[in-house]
Amino acid sequence: MFINIYQPTKIKEYIEDKLLFGNKLTPELFAILTVYFVQGILGLARLAVSFFLKDELMLSPAQVSALMGIAAIPWVTKPIIGFLSDGKPLFGYRRRSYLFLSGILGTIAWLSLGTLVNNAWSATTAILFTSLSVAMSDVIVDSVVVERAKNESLVKSGSLQSVTWGCSALGGLITAYFSGSLLQHFSNHQVFLVTACFPLFVVGIAGLIIEKPIEKEAISSPFKSQIKQLWDTITKKSILAPVIFIALWQGTPSADSAFFFFSTNELGFTAEFLGRIRLITSLAALMGVFCYQIWLKQIPFRVMLGWSVVLSSLLGMTSLILVTHFNRTLGIDDHWFSLGDSLVLTVMGQIAFMPVLVLSARLCPEGIEASFFALLMSIWNLAGLLSHELGALLTHWLGITETNFEHLWLLLLITNLSSLLPLPLLKLLPNEDPQLQMKVDELPISEVYEHHTSGAFLGQDIMPEVMLTISNGRRGEDN
Repeated sequence: MFINIYQPTKIKEYIEDKLLFGNKLTPELFAILTVYFVQGILGLARLAVSFFLKDELMLSPAQVSALMGIAAIPWVTKPIIGFLSDGKPLFGYRRRSYLFLSGILGTIAWLSLGTLVNNAWSATTAILFTSLSVAMSDVIVDSVVVERAKNESLVKSGSLQSVTWGCSALGGLITAYFSGSLLQHFSNHQVFLVTACFPLFVVGIAGLIIEKPIEKEAISSPFKSQIKQLWDTITKKSILAPVIFIALWQGTPSADSAFFFFSTNELGFTAEFLGRIRLITSLAALMGVFCYQIWLKQIPFRVMLGWSVVLSSLLGMTSLILVTHFNRTLGIDDHWFSLGDSLVLTVMGQIAFMPVLVLSARLCPEGIEASFFALLMSIWNLAGLLSHELGALLTHWLGITETNFEHLWLLLLITNLSSLLPLPLLKLLPNEDPQLQMKVDELPISEVYEHHTSGAFLGQDIMPEVMLTISNGRRGEDN
């Protein structure tokens, strides 16, 4: 019997060419994709956290939104993690050791949610540490990705990032339906205990990251020079302008938490159905990645983000149909309308996010990739934190509670229209490869080496997002 020994090679070539967009399948790439995959698969507990806060701890929509703002703090402090990774190696390594630590921290945090947490303060602390775990691994793996993405041509730009975010979406896809169906048979705490196993995968692959040990004598007080480099870089017009635009876009108020309460308490959506919605949104996120990679990546940044802002805001208005029950007048069931709404909004949100990610990577100057990319991401996430807190204030001021949704339509209208506010600043965005402009500006040489829609991500806002959820115009954990 003849065995084709070349078949495995052909399969590998097909995977590299079609699924990995030309990136070679190396042990390190496997490790990188595993980290992103784990970030996505942690979504298994997202709905459990949502219902735990709402039903067991009896928190109001405004309280949940405020809590999620606190949980976003680690994503805001990502530059500090980047500083530590770049300047304070653990056990001789800048990347491997921090990945290992993040996995251990994540497992402990999820175990505590499953066994010890019984009030709002301890829940906030535990969720904060789950967020810190993901943020830490995100900084490390982002720095590795950025270092490699900077070597891509503009024609190929975004290919590696599309693969990584697609892998995160795949992890979310696998656990999407189960995040709801498991709650039909198991308690929230049992789901937390199962989730505690996944960060251990990060622990297991940390050693596959290619990195040479750092000698102690090679480390010399890098923090001051890093801060100076970051300041000199961020104040360059070619970088500061797009940062201001995206931060304003991200920082407009969110109605996510209020809409989650409306979906469960008013519309009666069960955990199983919310799991189906997560399945749809995970598939839609993958569709968005492929749409951007195949058809849209050559569109100039300014044009792409401008249309993303407008279309995201307009499509986000469809949630008003569900809130006012107009869909019932049209003869469309709440469940079917929500599924369709989620599909369209998530595809648009993912397409809108990809140019933000690509632009962020290409803004990073050589030598301080980890710290600078982490700084950019923390600015986006600080805006996301502001978004949650502004949403919490608006929810409180409008009198929206777990049972009163009379003014939810007004909250949705405000959040959608506010996402259009950055449009006058669209001209601040570059229309060409920002690396070319940075060369003209002569960036400093390195001395040392980081939804607004209510319908698209039901319940997803309760967990710190790895992926910036901008289906209604912005980011979030991330990831």
